[in-house]
Amino acid sequence: MKTDWNPVLRAEFDKPYWADLQRFVADERARHAVFPPTDQVFAALHLTPYETTRVVLLGQDPYHGRGQAHGLCFSVRDGVDLPPSLVNIYAELGDDLHIDTPTHGNLESWARQGVLLLNTCLTVRSAAAASHQGKGWETFTDEVLRTVNAKPHRVVFILWGAHARKKKALIDTSRHTVIESAHPSPLSAHNGFFGSKPFSRANAALVEAGLDPIDWRIPI
Repeated sequence: MKTDWNPVLRAEFDKPYWADLQRFVADERARHAVFPPTDQVFAALHLTPYETTRVVLLGQDPYHGRGQAHGLCFSVRDGVDLPPSLVNIYAELGDDLHIDTPTHGNLESWARQGVLLLNTCLTVRSAAAASHQGKGWETFTDEVLRTVNAKPHRVVFILWGAHARKKKALIDTSRHTVIESAHPSPLSAHNGFFGSKPFSRANAALVEAGLDPIDWRIPI
């Protein structure tokens, strides 16, 4: 992992769970299609350095459809149809900040500004949601969250849905800002995600802490 995350996370790679996890993922790749591709598993940590992380947007599994997942939660490559949750995220983005609906689903522009687009589980078997949960990824990503929590300046954590909201226990809410709501999935978006204004609230918290806001517009 050739990023500035390496020094702060290096100890994880020597723990027994990490070797077990890597063996599991290698075995899964030998038997099944697994997403995202190997070189994109840690894309969130490569695109968003530890030093510049100021917002964490937490997802659960990578997308499990072919060609969708590329290592950033909720994001898909250019040219890939928008998943339903991302459609709803864009709807809330437009309502919140009056931003025109983006023409693609690639969220790399957010990642490059310091928005860590982290899934709690970093791989998944094709067409099998939750297939790699409970194998060790959560131990690793919990440590990522603890590491971000230790940063000296304010970080905004955006937690959508019950799974993400459980991670609030890892966050020092006296120093950091937590924005939480229902998940943007069509199954739950109308139960509190729509109208929650997470983007403007995140920027307000950053500005209050003397940090630059995020430009949430998606470049064409």
